[in-house]
Amino acid sequence: MAILLGVDTGGTYTDAVLLRDEREVIASAKALTTRHDLAVGVGNAVAAVLAASGVRAADVSLASLSTTLATNALVEGQGGRVALILIGFRPRDLEAHGLLEALKGDPYLLVSGGHDHAGGEAAPLDEAAITAFLETHKGELGGFAVAAQFATRNPAHERRAMALVARVTGCPVSASHQLSAKLNGPKRAMTAILNARLIGMIERLIGRAEACLRDLGVVAPMMVVRGDGALISSGQARARPIETILSGPAASIVGARWMTGARDAIVSDIGGTTTDVALLREGRPAIDPAGARVGPFRTMVEAVAMRTTGLGGDSEVHFVAEGLSGGVTLGPRRVLPVSLVAADAPEAVHAALDAQLRRAVPAEHDGRFVRAVEGAQYAGLGARERTLLDRIGTTVRPLEDVLRARVETGALDRLWGWGMVQIAAVAPSDAAHLLGLSDAWDADAARKALQLFARRRTGAGEPLAKDAEDMAQMIVAQLQRQTELALLKTAFAEEGQDFGAAPDVLARHALLQRGLDQHRGLVRLDAGLAVPVIGLGASAPTYYPAVGQRLGCEMILPAHADVANAIGAVVGRVTMRETGTVTAPSEGTFRVHLAEGPEDFADQETALGRLEDVLRTRACGAAEAAGAADITVDVMRDIRTAGVEAREVFVEAQMTVEASGRPRVAG
Repeated sequence: MAILLGVDTGGTYTDAVLLRDEREVIASAKALTTRHDLAVGVGNAVAAVLAASGVRAADVSLASLSTTLATNALVEGQGGRVALILIGFRPRDLEAHGLLEALKGDPYLLVSGGHDHAGGEAAPLDEAAITAFLETHKGELGGFAVAAQFATRNPAHERRAMALVARVTGCPVSASHQLSAKLNGPKRAMTAILNARLIGMIERLIGRAEACLRDLGVVAPMMVVRGDGALISSGQARARPIETILSGPAASIVGARWMTGARDAIVSDIGGTTTDVALLREGRPAIDPAGARVGPFRTMVEAVAMRTTGLGGDSEVHFVAEGLSGGVTLGPRRVLPVSLVAADAPEAVHAALDAQLRRAVPAEHDGRFVRAVEGAQYAGLGARERTLLDRIGTTVRPLEDVLRARVETGALDRLWGWGMVQIAAVAPSDAAHLLGLSDAWDADAARKALQLFARRRTGAGEPLAKDAEDMAQMIVAQLQRQTELALLKTAFAEEGQDFGAAPDVLARHALLQRGLDQHRGLVRLDAGLAVPVIGLGASAPTYYPAVGQRLGCEMILPAHADVANAIGAVVGRVTMRETGTVTAPSEGTFRVHLAEGPEDFADQETALGRLEDVLRTRACGAAEAAGAADITVDVMRDIRTAGVEAREVFVEAQMTVEASGRPRVAG
């Protein structure tokens, strides 16, 4: 009998579940996610599930972790400071492809070098410029990203730049050719930037999580869920953390399939920070052919075709002042609910809320608080950021006491984006506490914060809501409304027919919305989803029944929906894919593009055989390194030819080798 341990670190809760032989859930447990050190929450959740089940830690055969850390960090604009070395690209590529936005003010270097489409050197690499750049910035950054023109055809310049980074700075470096074998240099550069940003965060999480498991007596190997739902070793996740984006959502799809047996459904997983929506078709989640998108960024990471929206139980509630009636909108950033921060610091929070309620006129920062993240480092910070951290200190502070000039708002946003401070404000979780839908934290603090929010004035000069309960109902209704739109957008995006407009436009279209309302007049309109929705996440039973009713579809809420990610984390398979290319730079020459550099052959089959041997060795080696057993291998070839003078001429071949197996269990 094998005992399997699955763990998921979400934005608000960390979940743990124990399964017996992949057949049944033994027990599950939750603990608050500890943002300053995620491994503390992991340890608390695992200790709780072991206690609830009576299982001995030493009897656990396999442990696996799924995490929304990478996804949430990119959605919220967090991560370590990095630099980009861009080899052989043009200055306009930085802005045209969103690289400047991804860098968020971090340094970059455009330098000569790179290769052409056939793998030949386009220009010599300017090593002197790279070395000078590294000397300037060493000691102030957490990592470097390197991307060279046509590096997937010849990675020599990326490999040399990596060596320089390691020698001069000693920092981790992410090279684009190691993250994707596909063309599209700017997109590979984007992937490398995001990977470099995440390395420190994922390293800390995995290292500390493994230590916590050892302290509890769990000696089984730890796996990590990749963005396509497959499992990888903890070491592989440390080296390529970008592959864990959408790890939590991918695990939820695997878990949804395991719990419900559904073959065709829309899966919607609501967490503290995001809502993740995907389509389960014929029992399998689809892989996004364009690469995973998280927030504004499109990567080259193979991941479940998931649409991630910054909408969750802890989403920031924004006041919409436009129009006479006003309103609210939610997300995309996550805040600490006031009810939660009040549970941690009741005296400070209640004193501030009471003082704000006594004022006759509402103020901009009413009901908002800030605290520094434990262990925040000052290195590389500007004067304003340092001043704010000093002012915040080590306690929870009302935001109005910290911000003394409007110019400081930008500095606070930067600290928030870097994960150095946490902002507490009204969130849907507060509304749920007031309405009696949740009782985990301080409902009285939630009531006071919602009362303050309700006092804001609309365009007509009236209060936004008549009281705290009315305000809570408005927030819950908005969360349900935004959830409906997320589900409809996914449905239209996955439809086989073209409806003549973008999914976002179609989801909001007046005819569709009237159809959902079942309009009856001279025209009868009916609309809804034609497949079930599987609602996952701890708060799904709170918010989703009304969503299913509105969309006219079955809403499936599985018994263990609140720990679906943790279940999916441990019932998946190890799957490793290696992709390579053969081109024909001249007649009679077949060039195999390998990580060590291109190799030329005189005939097509020899070239393809060489590529398959290399890819097979790498895929099987990676699967074995991840701990897979009983490995099976699939080889997929895509050979493109062109008709020239009544004969077929080889143009290019893409080959993918996939090695797959269940993780080997201890004992």
